[in-house]
Amino acid sequence: MKKLRLLLIENAVVITFIILLAVAIPASRLPGQYLIQEILTRLGRSSFLVISLLLPIMAGMGLNFGMVLGAMAGQIGLIFAMDWKIIDIPGLLLAMLISLPFSILLGWMCGSIMNKAKGREMVTGFILAFFMNGVYMLFALYAMGSIIPVMNPELLLSRGYGLRNVIDLESVRQVLDKFIPLRIAGLNIPVLNYLFIAAVSVFIIWFRKTKFGQDMRAVGQDRAVAGAAGIAVDSTRIIAIIISTVLAGIGQIIFLQNMGTINTTNSHEQTGLFAIASLLIGGASVTKASIPNALIGVILFHLLFLVAPMAGKNLIGSAMLGEYFRQFVSYGIIAVALVLYEWKRTAQEEDSRAMLRGGAKTINSKSDIA
Repeated sequence: MKKLRLLLIENAVVITFIILLAVAIPASRLPGQYLIQEILTRLGRSSFLVISLLLPIMAGMGLNFGMVLGAMAGQIGLIFAMDWKIIDIPGLLLAMLISLPFSILLGWMCGSIMNKAKGREMVTGFILAFFMNGVYMLFALYAMGSIIPVMNPELLLSRGYGLRNVIDLESVRQVLDKFIPLRIAGLNIPVLNYLFIAAVSVFIIWFRKTKFGQDMRAVGQDRAVAGAAGIAVDSTRIIAIIISTVLAGIGQIIFLQNMGTINTTNSHEQTGLFAIASLLIGGASVTKASIPNALIGVILFHLLFLVAPMAGKNLIGSAMLGEYFRQFVSYGIIAVALVLYEWKRTAQEEDSRAMLRGGAKTINSKSDIA
């Protein structure tokens, strides 16, 4: 009974979502083929971003809300590629290449700041993303065209500087999705997107088995013990954030090429929340996450996104109520996961103290007998 209770607690979020979807999918009355096609597309579009969260969790830094900095770097790369009119696959590769130094610099800065706030990394990353958003706005709305030369006037506002609110990515739109065309049973499969996801998954699996990966795992389990074993704790944590930020930058480029446009001011803002919510919905926690968690989470999260408005319309008569419910679940799931994590951590600490007290009583009773 206790094992069943623990199993239910561990998978409470996943079970809740499966129950919600069991009600919402029939209520939405959406065709099965449409849902499958949308999930295949969204899985290829969003999975890379979600997988980029795994290494900081392994390093004991929790959910990396600072991944938004990587998304900003990816967008900067795309903006320059569009300005220089580099199209198709070369344009995307150039965007990824340009994003790398920005991602590395921002990741190093984020990791260094998090090292000053050990134990509070998540809220630090969240606030740091807000701060850097202001810097990004300064770049996008003032520096481009006034300080940084822009060759393509279509990107600029009519005043002559500052980027337009929406930038068309027509020259690179869905070039990854369509690069290796594959159609099965009327479904379009974005093969190259899946190859990118497979590559980053293999990298994560390989990295975990390396000496540095084992060191990172040791740091995540206990910083004090890892430091005593000669592991450079702070450097290891910084590298985890740098890799996560670089992957987030590449993931944002994959995401935006599928969408076909950049909303200059806020395409990056929801990246962290949606990726983190997807990972948590897949059964991950603040301290433990895997590639299956990421993929399952993307499927469940986007299924709810697809069916909630129509289910709300058919059940309640208002699609907006379904949309509000969807947003409530998206953000609420993060709060629930954090509460469950804190509750479990407190319970484990109480159990440890109880065991120590029990051990102390045993020792005292033996002393009395002697």
